[in-house]
Amino acid sequence: MSLSSATGAGGFDPLALASAAKLTKVGTRPKLWHYLKDFAQRRAFAFTLARYNLEASTAKSSLGAAWHVVVPALQIGVYGAIFGLLLASARPANFVPYLITGIVLFQFISGCFTDGAKSITGNASLVRSLDFPRILLPVSAVVSNILRVVPLIALMLIGIVLFGQYPSLNWLLFIPDFVLIILFSTGASLISARMTVHMEDFNQLLPFITRVLFYSSGIFWNIDKMVHIGWLKEVLHYNPIHLYLVIARASLVSGYTAEPMDWIAGAAWAFGICLFGIVWFWRAEEKYGRNV
Repeated sequence: MSLSSATGAGGFDPLALASAAKLTKVGTRPKLWHYLKDFAQRRAFAFTLARYNLEASTAKSSLGAAWHVVVPALQIGVYGAIFGLLLASARPANFVPYLITGIVLFQFISGCFTDGAKSITGNASLVRSLDFPRILLPVSAVVSNILRVVPLIALMLIGIVLFGQYPSLNWLLFIPDFVLIILFSTGASLISARMTVHMEDFNQLLPFITRVLFYSSGIFWNIDKMVHIGWLKEVLHYNPIHLYLVIARASLVSGYTAEPMDWIAGAAWAFGICLFGIVWFWRAEEKYGRNV
């Protein structure tokens, strides 16, 4: 379009001129493919923001980043003592490795979910002032939790060995399981990010939601052995968090197995929630700057 065609009978038309120059309105929602391409080009921002947020979270603490290890260790000790005594003979086999695996992986999933919920509202000034794909913010929350959990996984494996579980080729199956966990957690982070923007009270529900998930995902008890109501057992077993724990324990802890259906259902949850989260978050892209 030429400049002359961008001016009508009434004179200068800035909207037509902007269109001719391929300029777009700030805050508009681009096509999904262009949105993801823009995200990929700016992915370094998500990694840098994740690293700085992780450092800032413990900057004023005397123990610093050590808290990322101390807190899960305290949880394992407290839950191990309490539930180990309460469950008594009903404790899962190899209880301590069972518990360690559950707490470390659950903390990662719940951390992505809760940090994702704050990723847009907690960066309101950034969202209002700059034009960038907002998906970078919840993804940054996931990256931050990955950086936090990697040393925990290393300590988890050491702890498992100390309690009598020795490395084997089966341990390699934990890698694809963790990839599925990351995909699922990314989708959950995107969903919670949009939910918080549109429903301010969602933040108040987060502790309740994570607590329900903690007690219903088999972190410290064996769902398959302790639930005898058929439909309830199926519902709890195919809870995605429980599925990922089942697969992780089958890979790392002796005495546990994962069925092919567990892998299929886990993959379906991971890719399904991730894809849904991306599309659902993208559809509200133009509203984030106005609603925060």
